[in-house]
Amino acid sequence: MKLREIAHSRTGDKGDISVISVIAYDMENYEKIKEQVTAQRIKDWFKEIIQGEVTRYEIPSLEALNFVLEKALGGGVTKSLAIDMHGKSLSSALLDMEIAD
Repeated sequence: MKLREIAHSRTGDKGDISVISVIAYDMENYEKIKEQVTAQRIKDWFKEIIQGEVTRYEIPSLEALNFVLEKALGGGVTKSLAIDMHGKSLSSALLDMEIAD
């Protein structure tokens, strides 16, 4: 199944850093996401984009994971030649990730 079937996402940016939150629809799915959506898996998923580290933060009270993607926006809004300089579409791209039932 696609991650989007059990979660939604938000994206923010600051300079060359993109921040993606993955928010589960319920606690059962939060546990599934915690097990399967790791920092390394995010880095691999966006291997053509991320040039830096990926850090994952768990927020159990919100049933969410927060990922900080360093060097992920081509230098940032004022330097990037990317069509999506803010990285807002990264959340949608992440939700296409396959998750095991």
